[in-house]
Amino acid sequence: MPTPSSPARDADHGAGPAPSRTVGRRLVLSGFLFGCGIAGSVIDLFIFHLLLQWHHFYDLSTTTVALLADGLFHGATWLITVWGLFMFADVRREIAVPWMRWAGAVLTGVGFFQLFDGIVFHKVLGIHQIRYGVDLLVYDVVWILSAVLLLLVGLVLLRRTRAAALRSPAARRPGG
Repeated sequence: MPTPSSPARDADHGAGPAPSRTVGRRLVLSGFLFGCGIAGSVIDLFIFHLLLQWHHFYDLSTTTVALLADGLFHGATWLITVWGLFMFADVRREIAVPWMRWAGAVLTGVGFFQLFDGIVFHKVLGIHQIRYGVDLLVYDVVWILSAVLLLLVGLVLLRRTRAAALRSPAARRPGG
């Protein structure tokens, strides 16, 4: 006989129990980690470090040290990206993915990472700036405001999809 936490289908109703809160939290965490990783590895590495060549992760030493720091930083952000994807794959085996909720978590992760980078790495620690040889005020304002906007949009999506995620018995994967 299936228990409330059992993945077996309920023979009487044709659907399993509603997804547990743990699965819902793992879904959000997977999107958040993926968003943080993408912000660090794709947005920061590919756009600001490689394409525009505006800065390195650590600009307070030699080019060799800066490139080593870039490699370590982006290795770490790729690990975070992959961690988020593995967690997502695990969650996807248990439930049908509420894509808007996951997208909200991804946007929250991107916004959080950009805000953390802009405040902690750029301003508090000063290990790099967005760009050198320019008036930083405009760059800092755009960086911080875009991060806050992404974070807020992600949080709004998470809030709007929370109630549906908690009550949706149809979110359970058939046969899962």
